[in-house]
Amino acid sequence: MDDIAAENAMNELHTLISDLVAIDSVNPDLVPGGAGEAQIADYIANWGRARQLDVIVQPTVSGRPNVILRAPGSGGGKSLMLNAHTDTVGVAGMDAPFSSQIRGGRLYGRGAYDMKSGLAACMLTLLAAQSMQLRGDVLLSAVADEEYGSIGTEALLADWARWQADAVLIAEPTALDIGIAHRGFVWLEFETQGTAAHGSLPEQGVDAIAKMGKVLVELAALDEKMRAEPTHELLGSGSLHASMIQGGEEISMYPALCKLLVERRTIPGEDAARVLAQAQHILDGIAAADSQFRASVQAIFSRPPYAIDAAHPLARQLQTVAAARLKRKPALIGCPWWMDSALFAAAGLPTVVLGPAGAGAHAREEWVELESVAACQAIYTQFAAAFCA
Repeated sequence: MDDIAAENAMNELHTLISDLVAIDSVNPDLVPGGAGEAQIADYIANWGRARQLDVIVQPTVSGRPNVILRAPGSGGGKSLMLNAHTDTVGVAGMDAPFSSQIRGGRLYGRGAYDMKSGLAACMLTLLAAQSMQLRGDVLLSAVADEEYGSIGTEALLADWARWQADAVLIAEPTALDIGIAHRGFVWLEFETQGTAAHGSLPEQGVDAIAKMGKVLVELAALDEKMRAEPTHELLGSGSLHASMIQGGEEISMYPALCKLLVERRTIPGEDAARVLAQAQHILDGIAAADSQFRASVQAIFSRPPYAIDAAHPLARQLQTVAAARLKRKPALIGCPWWMDSALFAAAGLPTVVLGPAGAGAHAREEWVELESVAACQAIYTQFAAAFCA
């Protein structure tokens, strides 16, 4: 590619990222009244149609569609799905969150890093795939709601026979390393029951909040024990923290009820059933030592952890392609946050994660390093060429 062509390609990438960042796609389940994904879905669909890509708009819930772009192959080859989410978190406290300013090789704005830059790189990869005469299809799923409930990816997987991709590459930001594992989580709700009574009658009252204190002590001990004994090479250990607590009616009464919400982060090999049994064991132990202790626990929501073997051909092939572009061997890493990769993996689909460098996901200042986005685009294109040949 000559200098003029390279400059034009970079300008095209910058313009596309800026256009995407300029679209308010704040997740309405996170921020009541958020704009949602309808406008950005329209943009992606129209962009694809204007470039003669196959375009499928897939409904999820009202006004929040997925968009699937496809560069069809000639047949007989493996197909690759690129994946990116279109929603963002809120913009409270940000200055000009949708202005996409470029300063010092960085593009600033809500979603620039997480993950509209990766989305833009995927879109341009589909455009490049049109001219590569591949046997397999190259697809992009631009999905809704990853930041909250993943309704987009769940809808995509419910209709997977329609896409028939053999592997998935997610463009979440990884600073150009390759994500092959991340933690899952289980949300637990603990409830302790006391006996309501006037504060002047301690012989009649049982303090549900004080009883929850015993639970908190045991949970803190469990968290400390887990983190002191890491078992996963990339992710270390599971963890937990108390998130919210509620109880009592007025200051002069013994509280009859206390509720505690806990988030338990999990590593591969741990699931919701195991976490719930672990929590119940804590309650049983407290009850055995305290005849007045009455409590229950339930798992109210969970997402699985994710891992693909470091020796899997998909991870190795991506590492080889990326190394050729980067002039270094990208690390195979574990990511601390949850991603839709866990849902693809749970459905039996080989999945890897590679995206650009930057900072500020969910923060008041968010930016992406533009040179790293260009590197992503090149890696995605070269990987698609190798995988779908």
